Amino acid sequence: MRVQLGPGFGWLWSAYAVSTYGTWIAFGAFPLIAVRVLHSPAFAVSLLEAAGLAVAALVALPLGPWVEHRAKRPVMIAMDLIRFVAMASVPIAYILGLLSYGQLLVVSVISGTASIAFTAASGAHLKYLVPSDHLLVANGRFEGTSWVATAAGPPLGGALIGLLGPVITVMADALSYLLSALGVLRIRGGDVAAPRDRATRLRGADLLGGWRFILRDRALRRLFLNSILVSGLIMATVPLLSVLLLGQYHFSAWQYGLAFGIPALGGFVGARLSARLATRYGRHRVMIVSGRLRSLFPLGLAFVRPGIPGLLTVIIVEGLLITCMGVFNPICTTERLQRTHADHTAQVISTWGAISKLLQAALMVIWGILATLTSPLAAITMSGVLLLATPLLLPKRIHLSATAPAASTEDVRIA
Repeated sequence: MRVQLGPGFGWLWSAYAVSTYGTWIAFGAFPLIAVRVLHSPAFAVSLLEAAGLAVAALVALPLGPWVEHRAKRPVMIAMDLIRFVAMASVPIAYILGLLSYGQLLVVSVISGTASIAFTAASGAHLKYLVPSDHLLVANGRFEGTSWVATAAGPPLGGALIGLLGPVITVMADALSYLLSALGVLRIRGGDVAAPRDRATRLRGADLLGGWRFILRDRALRRLFLNSILVSGLIMATVPLLSVLLLGQYHFSAWQYGLAFGIPALGGFVGARLSARLATRYGRHRVMIVSGRLRSLFPLGLAFVRPGIPGLLTVIIVEGLLITCMGVFNPICTTERLQRTHADHTAQVISTWGAISKLLQAALMVIWGILATLTSPLAAITMSGVLLLATPLLLPKRIHLSATAPAASTEDVRIA
């Protein structure tokens, strides 16, 4: 039986879906603009992704407390409008002949920062909108949408880029944020914000509130360390796998698209099964099994070879990995929401996202150096070996059964 989560969740889900599809349709547009329009060198293209990711994470860290003490819907709308203006500035500057590499870098930072703040606000509002016992179902729907967009977005974006060019594709991404803001605007009912003394300014110690809350809860701490290490080690190999498949093994564009498009559908299947598996076998058991498997399968990429066998190897390995991620991620996100008090939710989510992105950027650089000193396949193999140790950080049942640390204040419902 399909769980009904209410019209408020429906609009929040719709807003998330349209902006996620816009992001994935425009995936790769910035590197293409940097190469084909601005004629930037390879190092500048790499810097555009890594620096944008890292700077956005650093800028987003102070936003957690700011988001926490404000009504969440206005924050989400503001972040969508900021992303719309930032992205729309690219085609406008291009038409005026003013587009530069520096502008792309600034837009990347602004968009990334706003995305972290939006995610923090939407996670806090989701906890307010949806009853606790339905959070896993809700997170499974978000996760499934994300993986379908991952599978369908790049091929659609590639066709759109081929027909209209990368600059127009960026405009489509900008419009998706405008539609997302309209979706959030349609959410009715109350809102939520943590109280704060208006006479008290934001202190430096407040910026560490989310970090302190994660460290105090042993289950959250272990989930946090496991999640950021797994995602960091996996993301560090994505550019190297592109170099390996497209450069050394000479895969065609359509083969490369298949190698990453088909496996993403496994994420949708895993997300749809997540709540059912947790109900039947227990949330902790499903989390541990899927968490261990998602750390095991990446080692299979060490056996990728040229030709059709190599293509099938990538599809099978990535498909199994992403299916396990589709099962694990909604459970992890639900556990984080349920263990986090309402007056810390935005801070915990923003800290989690910012630190994860910082680690991803750092590991991308480190693994790029490793690939230069050895080879892309050797560096990918090293990542797979290290991933085998990450399940040791998964929380045990005794950690999850422990009570979450007490919050200092109660959240405020805003009518």
